[in-house]
Amino acid sequence: MNKTVTVILLVVGVVLLGYGIYTLIAPETSFSLGDLSIETQDNTNSYITIALGLVAVALGFIGGKKAK
Repeated sequence: MNKTVTVILLVVGVVLLGYGIYTLIAPETSFSLGDLSIETQDNTNSYITIALGLVAVALGFIGGKKAK
């Protein structure tokens, strides 16, 4: 695999992992009324984003080893 493609895969993979972990931790919606505070979270998309990031990083490392 071309070295440029390998670097792009690694960068995209790290960005996807970071974004997926951020969306996994940060609450989507919060509602506050006096002392009552409610936060909701849907983690379905963040798991997919993390998985895609892991695949991109793995392909970057595998492609980098074949290029040498």
